[in-house]
Amino acid sequence: MRTIALFLVLLMLQGCVSTVVGTAVGTVTTLAVETAKVPFKVAGAVVDVATDDEDEED
Repeated sequence: MRTIALFLVLLMLQGCVSTVVGTAVGTVTTLAVETAKVPFKVAGAVVDVATDDEDEED
């Protein structure tokens, strides 16, 4: 009976661990993607500031 109880506890813990690992991987992936986007956003902002809007003068 103890063996069955231990087996069930280990199965439940395995599910918890896989959920935590999956969440951690998803968070790290999201952080990496957002970090990769930052230089493009900064470059776009610099280009917007550096260029004049000639349409407003016409």
